[in-house]
Amino acid sequence: MSGGRLVSIVDDDESVRQAIHGLLRSVALPVVAFASAEDFLRSDHLESTGCLILDLRMPGMDGLELYKRLAREGRRIPIIILTAHGDDAARASALEAGAVAFLRKPADPEALLAAVESSLGRR
Repeated sequence: MSGGRLVSIVDDDESVRQAIHGLLRSVALPVVAFASAEDFLRSDHLESTGCLILDLRMPGMDGLELYKRLAREGRRIPIIILTAHGDDAARASALEAGAVAFLRKPADPEALLAAVESSLGRR
């Protein structure tokens, strides 16, 4: 189970990571960003992550694969999928797997903040 209010961003696009990081910091949320799922898994932030913003398509492990791996390990971190490549099937799969939200890039900042706050409330 997740134990914190930290928001972790996992996206291979540096400009997206920076934009989301800046948005979340502007509302005083603690945030860290990672370029890959593997970087996140190697980090010391698993226990303190209360919300995970995941890119759907990334080299190596994609966002949905990361979420499923965490779930198999008993880590129930609420996730928000953020993607430029989402179709109805991907959306349905992500929401069925337990995603709190499925947002298309570029995400509306207010919708993203609402999804993050909702996720943090589900800890």
